[in-house]
Amino acid sequence: MISFVVPAYNEELLLPGTLTALRAAGDAVGEPYEIIVADDASTDRTAAIAEEHGARVVRVAHRQIAATRNSGAREANGEFFIFVDADTIVNPEVVRAAVTALRDGAVGGGSDLRFEGRLPLWGRLMIASFRPMYRLVRIASGSFLFCTRQAFAAVGGFDETLFAAEEAMMSKALRRHGRFVVLRETVLTSGRKLRSYSGWEIFRVLTRLALLGKRGLRDRRGLEIWYGARREDPQRL
Repeated sequence: MISFVVPAYNEELLLPGTLTALRAAGDAVGEPYEIIVADDASTDRTAAIAEEHGARVVRVAHRQIAATRNSGAREANGEFFIFVDADTIVNPEVVRAAVTALRDGAVGGGSDLRFEGRLPLWGRLMIASFRPMYRLVRIASGSFLFCTRQAFAAVGGFDETLFAAEEAMMSKALRRHGRFVVLRETVLTSGRKLRSYSGWEIFRVLTRLALLGKRGLRDRRGLEIWYGARREDPQRL
C-alpha cells in the first residue's frame, strides 16, 4: 500500500487541488493507497476539506513541519510513504516512478519540481540554479519525498529539532541507509512564497541560515517565511 502523507496548516485554498490530484494519481497507478492529512492546528476548514475529499485526518498541534510529517507517518498503514506538501500537485507518472524505484531497491528519493503561476525574475533565476543542484547532491525537496516504511523507521523519521530544511536532512539520512534517487518526473508546487515575499526578504533568510547553519534551523524565530502569518498571494488578488 502507498501512504500519501500531507502536512497542512491553514491550507483550505490549495488543499482541494492537492487531494484531487493525489486521488487521481493513486487510481491511475492502480496500487492500494490511503491519504493522510496531518492537520497542524489549522484555524480554517483544512480538516473539513480533507475529510470531504476522503482523507484520514490526524490532528496535531506542533507548528513544526518535521513533527507534523512524523505524526502523519505514525498513523500510516502502507509500506511505501510519499510525503506531499499541501500546495503541491502530483501526477500518475511521478507516483508510478516513485513506486518503481522503491520496488527496485531504492530506500527513498525525491523528484524534479516546477512552480505554478507568474514568478518574479529573481525567483526564476533562483529556481534555475537550485533545480540542478538538488539532482547533483541528491536531495529531495519538501514538496515530494518518498521512502519505504523500513527506511523511515531505520533513520528515525524527520529530525524534530529542525524547523526547516528537514527534507534535506532526511535525504542525507536516507542516503546513508541505502540508494536514494531523484526522479526526472516533476511535481507542480505553488509559487506563492516567491510572489508574496520580496527577493530581499528571502535572501536575508537564506543568508542568515547560511551563517548560522543548523543553529538557525532549530528556532522558529527568523523563519517567518514558513511560520509567520501567511500573506495573500498577489496572483489571487
